[in-house]
Amino acid sequence: MSAPARFLCVGTHHKTGTVWMRRTFHKFATAEGIPVTRVNECSRLNVLPTDGPALVVSWSSSFPLALFNHPQARFLHMIRDPRDVLLSGYRYHLVAPTGNEKFLRIPRKDLGGKTYKEHLNALPSRIDGLLFEMNNKHAETVTEMLIWPYGHPQVVDLRYEDLINDTDCALFDRAIRRLDVPTFDHDRLMKSYWDHSLFGALADPENRKPNVKAHVKSASTAQWRAKLPREVATAYAARFGAALAVLGYAQNDDWVNECLPEAEMAKATTAS
Repeated sequence: MSAPARFLCVGTHHKTGTVWMRRTFHKFATAEGIPVTRVNECSRLNVLPTDGPALVVSWSSSFPLALFNHPQARFLHMIRDPRDVLLSGYRYHLVAPTGNEKFLRIPRKDLGGKTYKEHLNALPSRIDGLLFEMNNKHAETVTEMLIWPYGHPQVVDLRYEDLINDTDCALFDRAIRRLDVPTFDHDRLMKSYWDHSLFGALADPENRKPNVKAHVKSASTAQWRAKLPREVATAYAARFGAALAVLGYAQNDDWVNECLPEAEMAKATTAS
């Protein structure tokens, strides 16, 4: 990494730990008096301060291309197993408040005038709901993950699965040290990370604010093994099997055989 950095850019994707990273970095920046700038692929670099540090965020990881070539920009980027993203997104969109999720509340002609959330809740089965989610918001999220410039010299790429098991914070510590943005105090940023981690200060559910509780039902990894019906897994592999391979989550489609059919899954749940 060539020049001393001023801009710490943090990118996630929908249901990949966004609330976790947003609270970690926003709370830190607010306490430190560091400005926060939200950008997308169409933003111009003149939105950034001409001097001093800034926290630059995109919760779809759609940073302007020119920012990747800025010598003073460093990026922290996080992805998650798309199969777990699908399950998390489906659960959340059934009940999510629509204030911060514009796409959930807009009536759509292709849905007969219903909103995304209304249509999702009106579908006759969980399988139908998961398939709808897979072909809509989830497809956008997978595309975002695929077009990210992996291997860029100014980027540290992380996986949710690794971070949620990073209970001694060693992985996050190495990432922040590698990015080396001098005005982002290392020790105070590490404390903010701990304070907003489910294995840290939020280990007790009573310490979690309502918006965290709304987003987080389970922090466990590979939830798809127990919760993704084979009927959906088969369709998923047909559409996104190649994406799972590119992202490093499945070399082939054999994983589908680990998923139970919906009827058997329901029996197993009842028996337990």
